[in-house]
Amino acid sequence: MTKIVAIGGGEMSKQETVAIDREIMRFSGKKKPHLLFIPTASKDAEGYITNIEMYFGERLGCVVDVLRVAKDSPKKKFLEEKILGADIIYVGGGNTLFMMMRWRRLGIDKILGKALERDIVLCGMSAGSICWFNFGNSDSRKFTSGSEKMVKVTGLGFINALHCPHYDVEKSRKRDLKRMMRNDKHVAIALENNCALQIYDDTYRIITSDENARAYKAYWKNGEYHEDVITCDKKYYLLQELLQK
Repeated sequence: MTKIVAIGGGEMSKQETVAIDREIMRFSGKKKPHLLFIPTASKDAEGYITNIEMYFGERLGCVVDVLRVAKDSPKKKFLEEKILGADIIYVGGGNTLFMMMRWRRLGIDKILGKALERDIVLCGMSAGSICWFNFGNSDSRKFTSGSEKMVKVTGLGFINALHCPHYDVEKSRKRDLKRMMRNDKHVAIALENNCALQIYDDTYRIITSDENARAYKAYWKNGEYHEDVITCDKKYYLLQELLQK
């Protein structure tokens, strides 16, 4: 049973995404879910880990565990036990390209594929939302060269689309997404901060923690660029229709 929540962004320290995060917990079906935080994209930044432990653990009531693999190279059995034993897998933000390369080297991509089929909620913000899609509009270059130009990063392919997070707060996102999509056969799902795409099997809905946050479907068709607002209400809609031009 597919359960994915891709969050466009938001300041956890300001509790901007609480409504979305509570929905993630409800989505797990557990009163006190076991949440596994994977902070690979931040290179396992300890400050980030502490914030997650305090937020999801002390504030929201999850049992929080952490999988550090930015430098460590755990064995496959250990990785499988950690990942497949969780109720929620929450992937943190940071350098998406580094994260995907590291995961593929360790085989985490394949283990997450197993998690997809086991009623485990797969979620995250920014890099942690890009990873579930075929591709992502990523700012990974800024971590190595300082460049603001977005790059197309290959994700896990669980959602047949390209994803763009932080659509409202990072000025270069819209311009670069339009450029990036010109020769792409997919549609792009662009999410503003405090907005998330929730997928349940073959259906989806948009959820927000701010009534003004929006989600968009962007694509080129017959030489024209489209940027359509995606309906945001409590209903679930067919995912196949969302992913078609």
